[in-house]
Amino acid sequence: MIKSQLRASSSLHESVREEILKRITNGTYPPAVPIPSTAMLSEEFEVSPITIKRALRDLQALGVVTAVAGKGTFVKEQRRFLIDLDARIFSWDKASLRLISVTREKIADAAMTVFKPPGEAMLCVRKIISFGDQVPAVYDSTYLSSDVDGDIIDEFSERLVTDALSRHSIRIRSVSHVIDAAPAAGEAAEVFAIPNGYPMLRRLYKFTTSKSGVTIFGILQSPFDRLAYTLNVPSDRKHLVLKK
Repeated sequence: MIKSQLRASSSLHESVREEILKRITNGTYPPAVPIPSTAMLSEEFEVSPITIKRALRDLQALGVVTAVAGKGTFVKEQRRFLIDLDARIFSWDKASLRLISVTREKIADAAMTVFKPPGEAMLCVRKIISFGDQVPAVYDSTYLSSDVDGDIIDEFSERLVTDALSRHSIRIRSVSHVIDAAPAAGEAAEVFAIPNGYPMLRRLYKFTTSKSGVTIFGILQSPFDRLAYTLNVPSDRKHLVLKK
């Protein structure tokens, strides 16, 4: 029944893709509910499973659907969180935190060399940051000097690292950012239920603090369609400080 309609298009898998996309748009396939299996779609569209897989692969590359091993293919909720880079620390309203781990390890990401981090192992705090309805927005890996007091470390399960330090009179003095893109891999890919290689937006940062020897490095990661940043710069020259 659908097969004759699909063949009117220049490419069979593109026609399947557009029909599935139409169903996603009109709510036939809602978020959080797996869409019909490849076998079911193959039978309905009267095309080969390979054609269905090609169509779904296109939609996955576009960020419309995501495949979860052992559960099926799901429509992705199209929402994007906007974070202001003007904020000196991460004081995000309505954010909730889930601590993943606190370990001691070296900074291994080659992109962080721009900040000239120390070569020795640092305290690494990994968290998932969510907003509102607990949708994971950011995977955060924060590295800081390993000589931080134990009572501060105990607060990392409830607060962002910068907030915990601030409560102990350790203030942020300067902030440096690098924003780039990188393919998803490892635990970050698992958190967002996306395949390895999916494009991720990253924010690499370095904070110096008011306490000698305590410097913070970190990497925030989020799927490219989940997070965006804004930065406002004053146009009045007298408000700008230029370093020679």
